Formats: sequence, C-alpha cells, structure tokens
Amino acid sequence: MRASSIATAFAAALTLTAAPLAAAPWTIDKAHTAVAFSVDHLGFSLVNGVFREFDATVDFDPENMETASVSFTIRAASVDTFWEARDKHLRSGDFLDVEAHPEITFTSKQVRLTGPNTAEITGDVTIKGETREETFVATLRRIGPSPFNPDIQIAGLAIEGEIDRTEYGVDFGAPAIGATIPIRIDTEISPAG
Repeated sequence: MRASSIATAFAAALTLTAAPLAAAPWTIDKAHTAVAFSVDHLGFSLVNGVFREFDATVDFDPENMETASVSFTIRAASVDTFWEARDKHLRSGDFLDVEAHPEITFTSKQVRLTGPNTAEITGDVTIKGETREETFVATLRRIGPSPFNPDIQIAGLAIEGEIDRTEYGVDFGAPAIGATIPIRIDTEISPAG
C-alpha cells in the first residue's frame, strides 16, 4: 500500500473513536473469521476445507502499518473437509500427525506495503515440526465503526497465499494429491479491550 493512503484511512477511522488506538493490540472476531484451504485431487476436483479452531494476536500502529506484527495459531486437529473419514486420515501421521504436532503456527517478521490497500506479510510457518519462511498478501477490505456500535472500530482483512506441503514433511500422495495448497483467511479485527 502507499503509506500515505493507508495512513489516511486509519487516521479517518481514528477520528471516530473517543480514545487513541495507536498503542492498543487488536483481537480477531472468531465469529467472523474463516481459515480455508483447497487441495487438488488427482486433477479431477478440488477438496475444500477449513480449520475450525484458531487464535491470533495482532499489534500495529495505525499510522505506521509496516510496524505491524501478527501471530496465528491453528489447532491442527480441527481440520474439517466435510468428510469424516478423510479428516481422520488428515489427522494421522500420513499428513498432519496431530498427536505429535497439535499446532500449526505463523509468526510474522516483516510487513511491506505494496498498494493502496495491500501489503505483503512475511513470517515463519511451522507445520509438523518444520519451519519455513512464507509470504502472504493481505488486503484491507474496510476499516471503520461498527454500524451496530459506533464506539467499536472494525478492520476487515483478507489474507491469501500458498504453501508447498511437501516442504513441511506432509508429502503423502504428492503430487497426485496437490502439493501446492492455496490458503485464505478472512477476518475482522477490533482494538482489544
């Protein structure tokens, strides 16, 4: 994003609040957050899935977005592809091995503005005990007061990217079962407290 554009958007949002937000962490609204992925199956179809249990912490200065940081933790056993037998297999040692590795994590290291409402977020992803650096694209969909409670500020974000699951030791069936996994997180965040 252009720094001036995002700073202007956040400055406008700040004028609508009674207290400054610069030092406050923001939290995710789990009721309005989805962690989704898809996997190519033999070239015939895409299997879509979600992780149902997750948490995150977000810290940023609205006037200096490149100082933002985020950490995201997913409970691996919460994988849901809407077919229980397949989900049981995904939780096994062939795939996520959730008993030995119960969490999937992301910890950001850098945020780089790329457009008027976009940024690249680079950080470490850990899956099945393997850690790799990945970059995701974040899009600020909207920021402003809640129409139901003007005292609450909301920022809506879409975060997208891809990982190669085989780099994390999750290589069962690859490449017939897709190795490259598109990921999308849609979320709403608000100032903590």
